[in-house]
Amino acid sequence: MTEPKVLWEAEFNDKVKGYYLWSTVVILCVLIVTIPIAVLYLLIGNWILNKYLENLHCTLTERTLEIKKGILNKRESTVPLEKITDLQMFQGPIMRYFGVKGFRVETAGQSNSATGGSLVNIIGIVDTPGFRKAVLDQRDRLQGAAATSTPATAPASSEPADDRLIETVAEIRDALHRIETKLESSNG
Repeated sequence: MTEPKVLWEAEFNDKVKGYYLWSTVVILCVLIVTIPIAVLYLLIGNWILNKYLENLHCTLTERTLEIKKGILNKRESTVPLEKITDLQMFQGPIMRYFGVKGFRVETAGQSNSATGGSLVNIIGIVDTPGFRKAVLDQRDRLQGAAATSTPATAPASSEPADDRLIETVAEIRDALHRIETKLESSNG
C-alpha cells in the first residue's frame, strides 16, 4: 500500500510556547493556593513545552487529517476528510495577545458532541486560516469527486425500478414453481 500524498505539513508558531506557558501560569495564579506551583511551572515549563512541541504534528493528506501530540501519553488521530463537518476557529484573549489561533475539528457522528467537546483541538499553526481553508477545500474536492462518480448500484437499463422488480419477482416465482414440480415428480 502506498503512502498517502502529503498536501500540507503544518508548522507551529513559536509564540504558541508563550501562550501555553502564560495561560497556565495565569490559571494557577487565579486559584491563589497554586501560586507556588505556578512558580515551579515557570522554571520547568519551558522544557516541558519544548518536548510537547517536538511531538506536535498536523498533516493534511489527500484523504485524511493526521494529528500527533503528547509527551508521555502520545496520541495520534486520523480523521477522514469526508467525516469532517467543520473546522471551527477560535481565539481567546490570551491567544490574541500572543497572536495565535486554534481550530476544533468537528465530525459527523461525533461521540462527544452532547458535551460540546470536539474530536481534536489544535492551537498555534502558522497561517491557521489558510490551513483551515486547505482542509475544507480538499474535503470538498473529495466530496465532489464522489458525487460525480457513477454509483456501482446504478441500474444498467432505463426501465423504471418498479417494473424490473416485478419482473424479477415473477422470474423467482416461476423458478420456484419449476423446482416444486421437479421435486413432486421425483418423490411421486
